[in-house]
Amino acid sequence: MLKRLSVFLLTAAVLLAACATVPVTGRRQLSLISAPEMAAMGADGYQQFLQESVLSRDAQQTRMVNQVGADIAAAAEAFMREQGMAAEIDHYGWEFSLVEADTVVNAFCMPGGKIGVYSGILPVARDATGLAVVVGHEVAHAIANHGGERMSQLLLVQMGGMALSKAVEEQPEKTHQLLMLAFGIGANVGVLLPYSRQHESEADRIGLILMARAGYDPRAAVPFWERMNQEGGPRPPEFLSTHPAPERRIEAIRGHLAEALAYYQP
Repeated sequence: MLKRLSVFLLTAAVLLAACATVPVTGRRQLSLISAPEMAAMGADGYQQFLQESVLSRDAQQTRMVNQVGADIAAAAEAFMREQGMAAEIDHYGWEFSLVEADTVVNAFCMPGGKIGVYSGILPVARDATGLAVVVGHEVAHAIANHGGERMSQLLLVQMGGMALSKAVEEQPEKTHQLLMLAFGIGANVGVLLPYSRQHESEADRIGLILMARAGYDPRAAVPFWERMNQEGGPRPPEFLSTHPAPERRIEAIRGHLAEALAYYQP
């Protein structure tokens, strides 16, 4: 009994020491993996994704993705400096890709700032401001370390808290599967796995601030998510889904607009 209690206390101490703080929300999160490790894993996963994908040949749309991406990335770095995260900026190598997939209405951002946008989301975005809603949200996932948090949880639950380097060495295939799961990418190209409701809500809030700081009107987020709601068709009840219900999401976004608009200068 005493031995089990000692193990529990030791584990609790390790987990407490491995906590980080999400910017803006102040939520404490599990972080067992260093920023350089996450960035390296993100870069590897991104290269694999590019090898399995077809990049868009539409020069105008590609330029828009790169311009909006550059604007949001610059805003994110300024934001990180103000949040006391300046030392982490070096771990981000921002890259933006537009993938030819008209039936996929989605986007993603891997740790380290590797962003993929599927062409199917552009009709919903409609313009650069709508796209800034998407990119701001995805970059927010990255700087809030949501992928690293989920990877840490998966390592803890499925591999007993094994160190990442040891997991890669001893179980490379399983570690790779956990990696892609943590980054929200399924086994098939174009299949994105949802983050938790909490992660999605945090990314919505931080993303509004990022797009506003980049000079894009955050009020565009409301009609964007209304269009996404119409695009999605029938949905399960909120408690059966990891994504916030569309109505709740839009309501929450409206509640965060005043905070974001304080940073907005057209």
